[in-house]
This record gives sequence, C-alpha cells and structure tokens, in this order.
Amino acid sequence: QVQLVESGGGLVQAGGSLRLSCAASERTFNLYSVAWFRQAPGKEREFVTALDWTGGTTDTAESVKGRFTISRDNGKNTVYLQMNSLKPEDTAAYSCAAARMGGASRSTRDYNYWGQGTQVTVSS
Repeated sequence: QVQLVESGGGLVQAGGSLRLSCAASERTFNLYSVAWFRQAPGKEREFVTALDWTGGTTDTAESVKGRFTISRDNGKNTVYLQMNSLKPEDTAAYSCAAARMGGASRSTRDYNYWGQGTQVTVSS
C-alpha cells in the first residue's frame, strides 16, 4: 500500500507562486507514474498535470500550461508541483495520485493511490 502525503498549500496573492510536494512511502516510487488533480468547491475533480515513471512524458491541462510544472526527485520519493503566476481560479484542493503503469494519464480511474489533498487559495 502506497501512502502519499501532500504539503505546501496555503494562501497566496494572485501572481504569486507556490510549490506543492507529495511524499510517497513506497521505496520503488520511481516505477510509478504520478499526477496532480484539483477540486474546487462545487466542481468536479480536474486533471492538472501528469508525469510518467520514466520522467520522459508529461501531460498538462491547457488551463495551467506554461504556469505549472510537475517534477520528481526519485531519491526522495517525492513529486513536486511548481505553480507560478497563480490566479484566483486556481483556488482548489490539490491532490497527488500514483499508479504502477506506463504513460501519463489524465483519468482519475487510472490511479489507485491518492493523497489527502492540500488547499491552495489564491486571493485577488
């Protein structure tokens, strides 16, 4: 069972930056593809970005492309989400997800391990 723990959320002004972290308990986490999703109040969970286990393939939602970057440090079993030029519409609970699979999927159904989420609030 893989446990994922997110951190780094908080309150930031529009135009600011935050870096979220997702630490995994699994020592073979380097073999897992990972993703970030977000969910705003009253809305469905939304794909943000994903990175395959090789680190060679990424997929990013148009709404955050050019502003958000996913990366991983396999030595630390940690995935990061660097968020720049934040907008009020980026306000949501952000969750990381992982699965032992190939590719960088946008579908929540492809991920079987999830963190508890961390709140990001962007003020205007």
